Amino acid sequence: MSENIEIMWEGRFITAKRQGKWEYVSRSRGIRAAVILAIDAGHVLLVEQYRVPLGKNCIELPAGLVGDHDHNSDEDSSIAAIRELEEETGYRAETIENCGEYYSSPGMVSESFTLFKAGGLTKVSEGGGVEGEDITVHRVALAELSAFLAGKRNDGAGIDVKLLLFLQAG
Repeated sequence: MSENIEIMWEGRFITAKRQGKWEYVSRSRGIRAAVILAIDAGHVLLVEQYRVPLGKNCIELPAGLVGDHDHNSDEDSSIAAIRELEEETGYRAETIENCGEYYSSPGMVSESFTLFKAGGLTKVSEGGGVEGEDITVHRVALAELSAFLAGKRNDGAGIDVKLLLFLQAG
């Protein structure tokens, strides 16, 4: 598209834009996101937290914003992934592997996230996020993941689309 981009509204974290007839949202100030796939001894680490846009709790992979504060606007995504994993889940990663950039809803949001695979996990705290996040950590056996997600869905929780990573035919 070669049409001009009109900024309709801009906040601290998101910007609503129009390009021709197309309206979409982007992250403000170059903020990025890191999502962490952390599997340890046949268990995956998931987080559950209340999400205002959904009006309910959501089950997700651990994740966080990269460069969301003025003092760390040039933060490396892999460093942010290690930090976010420990803050949210209480597990420290010995290794972190960049699995590439992905877009979760490209028809509506220009935001991308970098998926990282964490290895060599050691529990160092209870997790739960930073002040005000109120994150519940779930360490779920991969063999029981489908049942766990079905139970959470039945309880009214949302399920993040990234958990489709775990669905297999049959």
